[in-house]
Order: sequence, then structure tokens, then C-alpha cells
Amino acid sequence: MRSNDELYRWLPGFNCGACGYTDCQTFAQALKEGNVSPGNCPVLSQERFARNKNRLELYLAGRLNGPDYKEGYFGLIDHAKADFILHPLPGEPACRETLVSFAPEKLSEGMVIKYRPLGCPITHFARIIAVENGLLDVWVIGPGKLLDRDENPCELGICMVLSFQGVIEGPRPYVGQTIKFLPAHCMMGKVHSGIIVSLEGEKTRIDCIDLKIWEHVQRKA
Repeated sequence: MRSNDELYRWLPGFNCGACGYTDCQTFAQALKEGNVSPGNCPVLSQERFARNKNRLELYLAGRLNGPDYKEGYFGLIDHAKADFILHPLPGEPACRETLVSFAPEKLSEGMVIKYRPLGCPITHFARIIAVENGLLDVWVIGPGKLLDRDENPCELGICMVLSFQGVIEGPRPYVGQTIKFLPAHCMMGKVHSGIIVSLEGEKTRIDCIDLKIWEHVQRKA
């Protein structure tokens, strides 16, 4: 039996709603139940995801054992190599992000916001999980108009992303390490950089987020 997590690994992870489902995890469940096919995901049909779509179709047909990432983890935009992919925490729709908003609006838990992360050309839609000391914890949820959500997002303009929280797929880093990672839901498929500040099993928090990436200094044995 194919699991949701196995199927989810092949999906873009954008949670854009273009397939008609609330997020990619729900679409993976529909794939598992045979209610949809990979072709129901318009993003997966883009040329840049052609390999993923083909291998997902083989996987669903029982002609492929599972995702094979031995070739490494690479960004779609700059083809930079990442150390690992960051998936959402269990039961959550996207990786948690902590933002700084420069807008004067009064914000609260549950609100939907529209913003552009500093350095990113893509407009994001997110739901606020918590507001603490002026910082916003959010999930990226995609534009509501594609999902028939009745909402009026609060426009914040440019925000700064301070941190990510999620689950690591790949080699385990160490606390304090500067790493390059690929957020599973990034619509550009852009490799990010940051510093590991906490580890609990495969769960991690990454601070000092940057879209610029640098060569690593090799750790001495």
C-alpha cells in the first residue's frame, strides 16, 4: 500500500490549490485512493517537473520501488545543490516560517496574509499560526481564490523570513552548522541557506534564512 508520505515526495509541494485540493498532502491522499491521477496537478505537468511526474506514474503503477534521491538535492532555478529537503512538520500543510512584517497593520492568529519575502519574486499567501513579540509564525497556504476560500488577505508588502521549522529528508546536520536546504513547498524550487539552531530527531529549526548561498567550509573529522 502506497503511503501519503511516499506519494507526497514526488509532488511540487506548493500547496497552491490549482488541483482543487487544499494542499499537496490532501492531493497525495486522493492519489492513494485512486480518485485522481498525477495529471490533475497542473504544476506537476510543467516541464521542470517532468521527471517527477514520470517517476510518480511509474511508482503508482508498481514499476518503481520508491523515491531515489541518490543523485542529490538540487534547486530548480539555479541548479544549486542542497544538503537536504525540508518537509512540513507532521500533520501540518507547509513548513513553519517566522516572519518580520514592516506593515503597520494589527495582526492576529488565524488571519490570512499576502506578502512577498525579501529577495523572492513570488507573492505568498499564508495563515498566521501565532504572533509573539511582533514576529509572525505562518504556514504558506496558497491563494484562496483557487480553493474557493472566502477570505480577504491582509496585504503586508515585503516581509523578512527569519526561520523555518520542518522535517529533514537527507543527511543529518549538526547544531550550529551553516547549511543549504530546499523547502519542499518553495514555488521557485530555490535553495535557501541558514544555520541549524535546534534538532529533535529529524525535526529542525533553521535561522538566519537567506536566498544567497555560499560554498561550505568542510568540517574537520
